[in-house]
This record gives sequence, structure tokens and C-alpha cells, in this order.
Amino acid sequence: MSVWSGAEPASPPLSTGEGLLVSISINVEPRSLESLLEALAQLDFPINPQIYHDAAMVYLYPDGREETHAATLVEFPAYQERLPQVRAVLAAYGFDPSIAYVAGMMDAIHAERPLEPAPPGALYQSRYRVKHRAAAVA
Repeated sequence: MSVWSGAEPASPPLSTGEGLLVSISINVEPRSLESLLEALAQLDFPINPQIYHDAAMVYLYPDGREETHAATLVEFPAYQERLPQVRAVLAAYGFDPSIAYVAGMMDAIHAERPLEPAPPGALYQSRYRVKHRAAAVA
């Protein structure tokens, strides 16, 4: 006899009335980091961003080639309903709102290399983020 019921939970894991908990990752040029942090400080909910100075963006091309570019990543959790506000604040500070890559928190925690599809017209087909550049080279 099991103590667990066979019923599925009423709501997805890490979910509240504000939606799913997501991980927001922003790739920013080091010279723009201070401006990005100032923008994020304008949000009406608290964030504690994790900053990865030694990160990388790995681009995957249709011919199988990979390119690794040094990056600075800023990541923080937020609820799904807060995404429009995050994008609006980014736009107000002159950032392209599409720089905010959003993944479900469980995916962000468990996926080794979540692939991001390329935007229309990009030469690469997908990319992924590496929080420590040494891991991208290994």
C-alpha cells in the first residue's frame, strides 16, 4: 500500500497565482552591465540576480560547426506574470526585450544545455548558455 495518491497535483510544480516560476537569463555586454542592473532595480518585485562574468554563448550552425563567444550572463527567477514588466523595463533602458531568455525553472535546473532556437534570419540554428566558459571549452 502506498501513501501517495495516484492523482496529479492540482497545479504544476513551482507555480503560484502569478504563474510558473521561470528562470530569466540575460546576455549582456560587460560595458552595459551597470545599466542593465539599474534597469532591473526598477522592477516592483525584488530580485537577487546571479552574475556570471566568465560565461559563454555557444552557437550551433547547420553544418555542425560550433562557435563559443565570451559572455556576461545575469540570471534571476521570476513568476511568469512578471515577464511583461521585465521586458518593459528592459525596453525603457534601451535594451532589446528579446535578450531576456526565459525557461521554466525546473528545465533550467535539470537541463544540461537547454537549446534556444535562433531568431528568424540568424545564421546559426540554435545556441546555449554556459555559466562558466571553461565548461564550454572542455
